[in-house]
Amino acid sequence: MDNGHIGKTKLTASILSGWVLLFAATMTGATVPKPAPAPEPTDGRLRIICFGAHPDDNEFRAGGVASLWAARGHHVKFVSCTNGDIGHWGMAGGPLAQRRTEEVERCAEIFGTETEVLDIHDGELMPTMENRAKIVRLIRRWGADIVMCHRPNDYHPDHRNVALLVQDAGYMVTVPYFCPDTPYLRRNPVFLYYEDRFQKPYPFTADIAVGIDEVIEKKLDAALALASQTLEGGCNGSEKLYPEDPGARRAREPAVRRNFDRRFAGTANRFREQLVKWYGQQKGEEIKYAEVFEICEYGRRPSQAELKKLFPFYD
Repeated sequence: MDNGHIGKTKLTASILSGWVLLFAATMTGATVPKPAPAPEPTDGRLRIICFGAHPDDNEFRAGGVASLWAARGHHVKFVSCTNGDIGHWGMAGGPLAQRRTEEVERCAEIFGTETEVLDIHDGELMPTMENRAKIVRLIRRWGADIVMCHRPNDYHPDHRNVALLVQDAGYMVTVPYFCPDTPYLRRNPVFLYYEDRFQKPYPFTADIAVGIDEVIEKKLDAALALASQTLEGGCNGSEKLYPEDPGARRAREPAVRRNFDRRFAGTANRFREQLVKWYGQQKGEEIKYAEVFEICEYGRRPSQAELKKLFPFYD
């Protein structure tokens, strides 16, 4: 029996045992002791957890702001909800999953963050009760102030289902008898969506805009560290894109870096108005690179003053 199957068996048993205890207490009229809440962090630091569908999604969408938080001593964790084991044109299965895990571990070193890759096959993530409980436990154990993920309207089923799972964890992370084996949070975190360009049923709204100029080199370094997806093109690449010739490979690296430089600069240009709103006219106009986020209404609805505490980059 592999470790992934053992972990799933333990998780299912834990969920069932919790329901059995509640059912037994209901049938006998007994009082069920209320589970204890999670202890409040004492270090005064923010705790942010980000959920992406694959080992690269968090890094592309939130690598800059994660680096900013980490540089200021805050705690950031990236969770890849599948292992990415079919995301390449020339390899798949365990070897690819291991390679992509190593890639995001390298990115975590660059950003100064933590990372975890769940043992779920790429393309097979489903919004099940088991996975909902898994997400709730991760958020609770991290003691999250902020939770980030994809929006639920997206081209990829794994992206959509991550969004559904994280949305369904909103509020449930505060319910004492849901997953009672993991201490519940006293208040709901702020849930945020990553930027995308999908228009239906409604387009992305940039409620928060963050300039990432001071960490752009880290984000570009991370893009190259995700070599299976960037240099080699992921599942839509080919051997022509990244040939065996060492000289051709060396030539491709700066070209890929320039492409991502333009991509990350494009966000700042598209959301210039929001940058000016957050930073003021002069600084907002000067920012070259940015990341933007939408507030999910299923989490805590923060005030402008609270957002500036959660994103302490605007002074």
